[in-house]
Amino acid sequence: MARISGIDIPRDKRVVIALTYIYGIGKSVSQEILASAEVDESTRVKDLTEDELGRIRSEVAKIKTEGDLRREVSMNIKRLQEIGSYRGMRHRKGLPVRGQNTRNNARTRKGPRRTVANKKK
Repeated sequence: MARISGIDIPRDKRVVIALTYIYGIGKSVSQEILASAEVDESTRVKDLTEDELGRIRSEVAKIKTEGDLRREVSMNIKRLQEIGSYRGMRHRKGLPVRGQNTRNNARTRKGPRRTVANKKK
């Protein structure tokens, strides 16, 4: 496995997909990285040369990824909670933050259903 930004990326996948295993890199950013590093997207990770890997590593180093990005996101959420903003309150309560409907859906944020006694009347 090749290590980029402290992450072991899978060897048998195409480079453009393997880079998405790094937190903070999606498919479009991965394509931009490979274009600036002059590496073909369809190349498999196991077929990369050390020179190509080095160019990819240097391009990834220019982007905020993994620990730094996670820290920044958590600090942003913490700041919203401390100032008592609406979004911060929603984060604290574990409810959807961006205005989604909570009456029917939002099970990802709210968790499994908890039955409330004496609801029927």
